[in-house]
Amino acid sequence: MSLRLSTVILPYRRWNDGGRSSWTRAEQLGFHTAYTYDHLSWRTFRDGPWFGAVPTLTAAASVTDRIRLGTLVTSPNFRHPVTLAKELISLDDISGGRVTLGIGAGGTGFDATALGQEPWSPRERADRFAEFVPLLDRLLTEDAVTHEGTYYSAVEARTIPGCVQRPRLPFAVAATGPRGLRLAARYGQAWVTTGDPKLFENGTPEQSVEALRGQTEKLAAACAEAGRDVAELDKVLLTGFTPDRDRPLTSLDAFVDFAGRHRELGFTEIVIHWPIPDSDFAADEKVFEQIATEAPAQLR
Repeated sequence: MSLRLSTVILPYRRWNDGGRSSWTRAEQLGFHTAYTYDHLSWRTFRDGPWFGAVPTLTAAASVTDRIRLGTLVTSPNFRHPVTLAKELISLDDISGGRVTLGIGAGGTGFDATALGQEPWSPRERADRFAEFVPLLDRLLTEDAVTHEGTYYSAVEARTIPGCVQRPRLPFAVAATGPRGLRLAARYGQAWVTTGDPKLFENGTPEQSVEALRGQTEKLAAACAEAGRDVAELDKVLLTGFTPDRDRPLTSLDAFVDFAGRHRELGFTEIVIHWPIPDSDFAADEKVFEQIATEAPAQLR
């Protein structure tokens, strides 16, 4: 099985000051998908420039032709299904059907309180996610939707003409817990993980691989429960959050070894961060481009 290689481009640069060139270069390098984060601000970038995901992806769609585009990930923290659906349908149209929605339950970062709300508990995040995803699925596949939920409602919400991709654009559901995995099994065209966060500081790469093996087994069980073949879902690993940290990007050989071990677990797509100097995602740009252009052939 060949392994797709994708990248995630953080939206911290002005479009005419390096922002545009990253997206066009990603297409030139042959990446399968170029994603961006959907946050209002994020971690160490909070006090610097940070641009919106949907406008950034819209601009990227206008300067590329082939590469897929997407979010890793959108969450309910500051999104509503009705307005999000309208933006996604527009983006899918502008891109000619090249959009993937990475979607997750969200966390306790800056997005969780930026609108003035108290941070939601893990249970409430899971409850909201369980309502958000099915409603968004309906909004992207039906012309008019009415729904009265605990957290989200829609009253004759029109989403005509729908997505270019049919029946809708694909969902890549980020999940590791049982409820999220059930959503991935039912609504996802892909599943996303960053590994086990408990292993990031003090774990080993070997422990991380075993943890990921356990996650893929739980996904398979959730799919079986839903009456679905787990092979129908792409399995996406967003790198940079396992104990390996940035080591896979230190050389072509290091990356091929890393990616090969995860392909054996069933992963079909590996996502690497576009290099950002003086950050947790700093990397040698020449090595990064070598990985982009040469690693896929070694991973077929």
